[in-house]
Amino acid sequence: MAVDMKIPPVGESITEVTVGTWYKKEGDHVKMDEVLCGLDSDKATFELTAEADGILHILAQEGDVLPIGASICTIDDGGSAPAATPAPEAKAEAPKPAEQPAPVAASAPVAVAEPAKPATTSAQVIEVKVPAVGESVTEVTIASWSKKDGDSVALDEVLCELESDKATFELPAEAAGTLRIVAQAGETLPIGAVIAKLEVGAGATAPAAPANTPTPQPAATEAPASNGQNGYAAHYPSPAAAKILDEKGVNAQAVQGTGVGGRITKEDAQKATPAPAQPATPTPAPAPAQPAASKPATPAPAPAPVATGGSRNQRREKMTSLRRTIARRLVAVKNETAMLTTFNEVDMKPIMDLRNKYKDKFKEKQGVGLGFMSFFTKAVCIALKDFPAVNAQIDGEQIVYNDFCDISVAVSTERGLVVPVIRNAEQLSFAGIEKEIIRLAGLARDNKLTIEQMTGGTFTITNGGVFGSMLSTPIINAPQSAILGMHNIVERPVVVDGQIVIRPIMYLALSYDHRIIDGKESVSFLVRVKQILEDPSRILFDM
Repeated sequence: MAVDMKIPPVGESITEVTVGTWYKKEGDHVKMDEVLCGLDSDKATFELTAEADGILHILAQEGDVLPIGASICTIDDGGSAPAATPAPEAKAEAPKPAEQPAPVAASAPVAVAEPAKPATTSAQVIEVKVPAVGESVTEVTIASWSKKDGDSVALDEVLCELESDKATFELPAEAAGTLRIVAQAGETLPIGAVIAKLEVGAGATAPAAPANTPTPQPAATEAPASNGQNGYAAHYPSPAAAKILDEKGVNAQAVQGTGVGGRITKEDAQKATPAPAQPATPTPAPAPAQPAASKPATPAPAPAPVATGGSRNQRREKMTSLRRTIARRLVAVKNETAMLTTFNEVDMKPIMDLRNKYKDKFKEKQGVGLGFMSFFTKAVCIALKDFPAVNAQIDGEQIVYNDFCDISVAVSTERGLVVPVIRNAEQLSFAGIEKEIIRLAGLARDNKLTIEQMTGGTFTITNGGVFGSMLSTPIINAPQSAILGMHNIVERPVVVDGQIVIRPIMYLALSYDHRIIDGKESVSFLVRVKQILEDPSRILFDM
């Protein structure tokens, strides 16, 4: 019996995942709890393990975007048995065309083609339907067909690319057979609509054809495409990667793949740099020079070369699933919350003096450096106790107040911005906070954060100052009600005790949901954070 492996739920707000790297190949024998592939969501990367022992049959390829609950593969505990079942059917039908050559003996070549007809007439026709791709997605658009009508396709081979308002994903073949296209590229179809049909019998006759040796050439042409490695050969791109390489004009042979067997993944294609096409631009330059030489008496056309002075090339790239999700959520926060931002400035000299005085001993004893984030995290935790509405969130018609401080810290990675959570930060020491930040940041950059490590935060701190930001208005990390934005430290003239002095100043920004946090609370919270940072001794006494 075949076990249908489906995409498991990975979080309340996660509706789809992207298939990462397959660690097993089609037809491999796998064991219970053995890792099959990696799955990427917009928040974390996790592994999919086998639910039973048996033969693996892959349904979704690397780069495919699947909704939660969609089938990704099957595990057949009797893998060899199903392979043997089509053989007796082919043999049972073989004598039927053998009895027919008597009345049509004059057409010997027709008798060779006859066996394919009864196979297709008795074959099962599978309807390929548009899969569910998310709770709020009701229709998709066919971007392009990777196969043509009448083509013979293999199991899990990509048929076409579909686009929704949230993501772009590939539709694989559910079985081997002949493709019959129902909907053309550019058409918009509802979820569940028939997009194509697969004649399974036609695909079954393909392996039988080489036995009669009428068509050995097509089989030979397909072999080098996979290099004998089921499509996971070195320098062989996935369908999504191949499209990106074509758009960039990059030869796949020049790209080093990081996938299984050296296969080029979607990420490899995105990182690939196109070959310089600049040598082509100098060629039109001598062209206008020749007519100018032939007609020296007419210097008037001289302004014409001005139009060829610069390049006006354009290129288009599809948004990744992560970028689409980020865009959707940011717009939702702007539309669904009454978001405002209040600002203040902090004199960082007391913290910098304290840090410079103890950072060497701190690192020697604790094993980690003493950074600014631990000061800000402790200051925020103290201020949240005094202003609980800033640490609360709206759930329907109720306000949920949190008596703990789970601080989300924004971390920039190659895939985008992720926000791991420091649990019970109010109970951690400076060293504990620094160690947790280093641990979570390392997991984020290695794409090893779990959903649990990225959900449940009550307040967020983001530091745009590391990129040189002077001032910004950060967007709330829903369902939280507030976010604190740090910025770069710049020496500015300020007045202290009636004297103009130069001090390292940082601008702070607090974006908050005005539905739950009043203006007085937001301003008072930010002032409290400022007081603690400018007098770090308050942290020692929780003042």
